[in-house]
Formats: sequence, C-alpha cells, structure tokens
Amino acid sequence: MTIRFIYFNTPFWRAEIGRIALFIGKIDFEDIRVKREEFLNARKTGKLYDGTKIPFRQLPVLVIDGESISQTAGIARLCGKLAGLYPLNHNVEAAQIDQIIDMATDITYLLTPSMREGNSALKKAMREDIAKSSLPRLISFLEELLETKKGTWFVGETMTIADLAIWRLMGSLTSEIIEYIPNDILSPFPKVKKVCSSVGQHPNVIEWIQKTYPENYPAGNPV
Repeated sequence: MTIRFIYFNTPFWRAEIGRIALFIGKIDFEDIRVKREEFLNARKTGKLYDGTKIPFRQLPVLVIDGESISQTAGIARLCGKLAGLYPLNHNVEAAQIDQIIDMATDITYLLTPSMREGNSALKKAMREDIAKSSLPRLISFLEELLETKKGTWFVGETMTIADLAIWRLMGSLTSEIIEYIPNDILSPFPKVKKVCSSVGQHPNVIEWIQKTYPENYPAGNPV
C-alpha cells in the first residue's frame, strides 16, 4: 500500500489528525506539503501539477494506491483505522468519535467568517464576540461529554483520533495564532484541558512536533 498525504505546510487540525495518526501507527506515508500557487491551480483544474486528482478541489487529500480521498472526517477515520486509533468493530464508539470530529468542524466554521474578514477592526470585534459567547458555549458541550467519562479520553480507554482533533484545534485557539482569542479560553474547562495535555505528552506526538513543526511554532498544549 502506498499512501500520500497532501496538505499545506502548516499543522492545522484538519490535516494533523490523519498525519499524526499515521505516524503513531508507524504507517509509511509521503507527507506532501503544497504551496499556495499549486493549490490555486488545483482549484481551477482539479489536479496538482503532477496530475494527482483533488476531489472537490480542496485539501487535505489522502491518496492510497493512486485513489484520491477528500474531506477531513473520511480521511481521519481511514487513517485512524490503519493506525488503531479508530474502532473497527464497535459502531457506537465509532459514532462517538465521529461526533467529536464534527464538533471540531463546527468550531472551525464558527471562526471562518472572521478569518475571511479583511477589515482588522471588524475582525477584532467578531473574534471578541465569538470568544465571549458562542465559542465557550461549544467547548462547554465537549466538557459535558467528558464529565460522563471515567477516564481521560473522549471515547474508550485509550487515545483516538477524536482526542487528536481537539488537542490540535484547542492548541491553535490557545496559542494566539488566531488573533483576539484569549489564550486562557480553556480555563473553565479542566477536562478538555486534560485531554489536550495528555495528547501533548504522548511520545509520538512530541516526536512529530519536533520533526515537522516550523521552528518557534507554538505546539499549543493547553495546561
């Protein structure tokens, strides 16, 4: 099996779930980091310069034995299955993981309008409003889920791709990469923080950060 993972040269959660899962599972893959120019061309043509198909003309894309697969959740599930971080024979736990991935997507969509806003003053106002209301509200739902668990993780007794997704997303939110979101936004949510710190202490995650993150890039492990 040949695997190619295609995304930008940035540790955004949508890509990091799959990339880190494969790395943890010791699954060989080619980590392809495309530049903006090539991506913009792919949006027009549906292909990278080398002819690789980009379904829906968006990234990330996972290519397995020449077959291109798009969409974050589908890629994450497949990488999780290959790496042992997603259940193969437990439908309820699989669905519980899926709902966390979808919530991470909801939180990202919450931020999307402000990411596209070119007026800095309006962007600041939008982010401050989000940080006071809707963002803590969504994170509180994650905290409520964890309050029903006996252990650390969102699903089951070991780390899954659900935990990877929330770790990286919350890492971005608390590292001041996203302007005007306070770095203490997780203060009211100790169980979410515990998930994030536990993922961040995983030896393979630490190794991946050291290996692939740009120098001085905040790993974003909320503590």
